[in-house]
Amino acid sequence: MEGTWWSLLPFLLIIPLAVWLKELLPGLVVGLLVGAFCLEGSVIGAIERAVSAIVHALVDDEHVKVALFLYLFGSLIGMIQITGGIKGLVERLSGRIRTKRGLLFFVWLTVPVTFFMPMFRIMLLGPVMKAVLRQFRVDRRRMAYMIDVSTEPIIVLLPAATAFVGFMTSVVDGALVQNGIRQSAYDLFLRSLPYNLFAIIALAIGLLTTVLNIRIGRPPGKKGEGTINELHGLGLRKELSLIAGEPLHLFVPLALLIVLTFAFFAYDGWRRGADSWLAAFSQADATWAMLLALFVTLFVSILFYVWRGQSLPELIYHFFAGGNELMAPIGMLVLVWAVSGVAGELGFAAYVSSTFATWLPGPFVPASVFLAGSFLSYFIGSSWGTWGMLMPLGVALAHATGAPLDVTIGAVFASGTFGAFASPLGDTTITTAAMMDMDLLSYAKYKLRISLICAGLSLLGYALLPLWIG
Repeated sequence: MEGTWWSLLPFLLIIPLAVWLKELLPGLVVGLLVGAFCLEGSVIGAIERAVSAIVHALVDDEHVKVALFLYLFGSLIGMIQITGGIKGLVERLSGRIRTKRGLLFFVWLTVPVTFFMPMFRIMLLGPVMKAVLRQFRVDRRRMAYMIDVSTEPIIVLLPAATAFVGFMTSVVDGALVQNGIRQSAYDLFLRSLPYNLFAIIALAIGLLTTVLNIRIGRPPGKKGEGTINELHGLGLRKELSLIAGEPLHLFVPLALLIVLTFAFFAYDGWRRGADSWLAAFSQADATWAMLLALFVTLFVSILFYVWRGQSLPELIYHFFAGGNELMAPIGMLVLVWAVSGVAGELGFAAYVSSTFATWLPGPFVPASVFLAGSFLSYFIGSSWGTWGMLMPLGVALAHATGAPLDVTIGAVFASGTFGAFASPLGDTTITTAAMMDMDLLSYAKYKLRISLICAGLSLLGYALLPLWIG
């Protein structure tokens, strides 16, 4: 469908409604229904189209993998909690980490073993960091930000063994083929990494605030700290207070998960025809490999816990209780996917592209692509969606105007990174807020201030880079 301003309506409704109601879910439902109505022109047709969009979001293979991974990871965390694993680690940390800065450095030190995908890091670190917040008196939002900034901004800069490499290379390859450019997609992807300015700047600011122990933003008020999640968690906290801490019950399943993740990465890559270890990690379906590793880890962990004297009925209960803790973010992600699908049918990407990027001269193509992509990604909350929709346009503009191709590709990747990191619709924002028991919109607003500074510096960089290179 040819894009018109109507394609903006779902997103123009979602954000104001979310801010007004202080809840994202109603805005997503209204945005989905309005978008569906724009497609169908009738109330009944809109309801049918909205439900159909939700069903399509649920049956998409990649979406199912992400949702199942989230639920099962929550289940694993639930079992680790009730067996005393997280409590044991907190007790161990309390004797070794004595300062806020030491705790923040601990977040960064875990990167080498948790870099596969953002969700992996968030769900691994979230429960542990949340458990030690009161002891070290660290602002909950600051800790969540440190976890967030050490996920996607790092992962998009790694050239192999992440959930992103295969997809990022494939969208570059598709854009090159579409424009008749005969260059290596992976080579261009590697050359574009230094030009993902948003990721680099966000990462630098995150590290700087850790080293200098700088407070980010204003101190939190009393609102938003005692949310409904706190009330619902009282029973679980009372139960956890009665169990004995046992670090082994955390280390064994997580070590097994990490080892198996590497193993299934290699297995899936070799199965797809890779001829080297690096190629195997790059070609593997990362989400599938991690889902397989998680499934095996859950099975072995249950056997391990039973062998250690844990009650099987108690483990099963907390298996489902832990997974159900993440049903709210999973539900919101399904609605985000549905809204993005409806907006795509309305021509949202085409409208944004034609409005923001088609009239600028070559030296300003990277900056205009970054600006258009940041706008797009903020409203859809998806880096992958932004890259898929904007990369063909960015490559076409660079090819036609003589703009630096690697800088332009880097700008496209940076724009998607901005939206996934800053948007209240982003899966990392939703999941981090849920794992840390924070109000979603309050946390998104907190991150947006910092993200806009990084985006402004990035935009300036993209305006100057073509002049400097050329």
